[in-house]
Amino acid sequence: MILRSDFSKRYEKLPVRIFDYQQEASKLIVDDIIRQSKERAKQGRKLVLALAASSACLQVYDDMIAAVKAKRLSFKNIVIFSMDDYYPLHHNELQSHYRFLKECLIDEIDIPKANLHFIDSNQRTDETEYCQSYEEQIAKEGGLDIVITGNMAMNEPGSPYNSLTRKINLNYTTRVAAASEFFGVEDVPYYGITMGIATILNANQIYYLAWGEGAGPQIKKIVEGDVTKQVPASYLQEHGNTKVYIDHAAAVNLTRIETPWLTDKVEWTEYLIRKSVFWLCKKLDKPILKLTDRDYNDNGMADLVTQKGPASQINIKVFNDLQHIISGWPGGKPNTDDSTRPERALPYPKRVVVFSPHPDDDVISMGGTLARLADQGHDIHVAYQTSGNIAVFDHDVIRYLDFVRESSDIFGIEQKLAIKLFKKVEVELKRKHPGEADPMMVRRIKTYIRRGEARSACRYLGIKDDHVNFLSMPFYETGGVKKKPISKEDIDIVKKLLQRIKPHQIFAAGDLSDPHGTHRVCFQSIIEACKQLKRESWFKDCRIWMYRGAWQEWDVADAEMAVPLSPEEVKIKRSAIFRHQSQKDYPLFPGSDSREFWLRAEERNHNTAVIFDKLGMAEYQAIELFVKYKL
Repeated sequence: MILRSDFSKRYEKLPVRIFDYQQEASKLIVDDIIRQSKERAKQGRKLVLALAASSACLQVYDDMIAAVKAKRLSFKNIVIFSMDDYYPLHHNELQSHYRFLKECLIDEIDIPKANLHFIDSNQRTDETEYCQSYEEQIAKEGGLDIVITGNMAMNEPGSPYNSLTRKINLNYTTRVAAASEFFGVEDVPYYGITMGIATILNANQIYYLAWGEGAGPQIKKIVEGDVTKQVPASYLQEHGNTKVYIDHAAAVNLTRIETPWLTDKVEWTEYLIRKSVFWLCKKLDKPILKLTDRDYNDNGMADLVTQKGPASQINIKVFNDLQHIISGWPGGKPNTDDSTRPERALPYPKRVVVFSPHPDDDVISMGGTLARLADQGHDIHVAYQTSGNIAVFDHDVIRYLDFVRESSDIFGIEQKLAIKLFKKVEVELKRKHPGEADPMMVRRIKTYIRRGEARSACRYLGIKDDHVNFLSMPFYETGGVKKKPISKEDIDIVKKLLQRIKPHQIFAAGDLSDPHGTHRVCFQSIIEACKQLKRESWFKDCRIWMYRGAWQEWDVADAEMAVPLSPEEVKIKRSAIFRHQSQKDYPLFPGSDSREFWLRAEERNHNTAVIFDKLGMAEYQAIELFVKYKL
């Protein structure tokens, strides 16, 4: 229950807890399950759980397994119902929610088979009767006690409040979002079988989990918006015992985080002043230096003027601070006073390591800055952390092999062998059914395609061939979209590269909105490696800069370095992105935005420049933003 005195949460219609780490939230949930399970056992009853096949729940499942192994928890007195699945889809397919839960939880716990109830996603002719029987099974077990989920199952916008388990049409947005799991939207089923809104709301308790910036807009709708069937999870507001557990990234759009000065009194730090001034400029469509005392007072910021004013004084300070982060010298400008510049002048030239999660994230997100660093004489090393091989179309493999077959005489390859290879791969691809992972040979060919494209982009930008590193981190190389957890081996690969180069600057992808999770794991490996190296003498002179751009850009208030790009430099960046031919025209895994990555990047970079212009800065064609990571 939200206390009336807690004005910071005044807009929130659900109880929300914001955690630093998922593990903190997971511990509370697992401890609650342990407690309730013991209480039910004393009463001669079983605890009934509904579990989602959602990445948001993975930490909870890991901690459940650990609790079972430590003998703190037993599933012999727990019943599990799955919440949904694609339809029709064999339950052993990579994408099936049955397989997800089986591999991520069920296979590792001591649950009797009789206590398991999975939605049957195989083709059937009695969907209506089957769904009704699923509801009857839930009722037979005494109803749901706890729901743990990161969504409202497969209830699409428009789902009625009183809906029960049923077959449902999946809308296009849902199918596009699932395209990465199925290796293409055309392979995503058109239907699902899902628990209904009423089924979920009839549970005694609901834990709704969300992690990462990508969840931010939806969390705001669920927590602060009106109850509407267009946002099925908003019905949680009418449930008496729902707990929303999120991290700081997922909380970014909540009013108490986005505009805390509108909810309660705040401590006016430099960051919060800057953030609030930019917000006021946007709201009033005014540049910084034209804001007045009345503008502040009329928009809930009178306290800022009282403490830090007058307005003219606040404006000048914020204007100067913003101006100082703009730099055309991302590696530092030699022989200049660097006291107000984002990067130090010396040493020059710098050794720079640019980490790229996939083989094109570097040019998509910071291609203009990369070109600047190279042009200004810095010693640049690029490290591609994963192969990116799952993002190559099968027809590209055939195209490259066709070239090998046709040109075998030029390269001294026996034509019979080239033809045999072509036919073998062709058969392998035809044998593979939709949604199935590639065989090893095909994966290797796709890896080499992406490596060739990455080298081509680096050469175009003036980066030496022997400075291009392919790390092939093991967590990624599963052949499917689902990856392994990060391991010591992954961290050691990053660590050895850094020890060899001893960089003065590290650029890493802080684009944690990546819907496929690879960016998050790659960034985690870099930070863990840096933590292990921080006592080495060379590391004391090293700075870590985070870039974004593939999925979303930094908020201007967060930015600590802004690199402006001219129209010519935008073209250079575009040409570098174009070197990645297999990702052109239509990306295999586009997420919710079907445009090519170069179009997304140019729009974001241009929009950032427009924001700076409206704030009163010089007018640029585009700007790339960076945030410094404080280890």
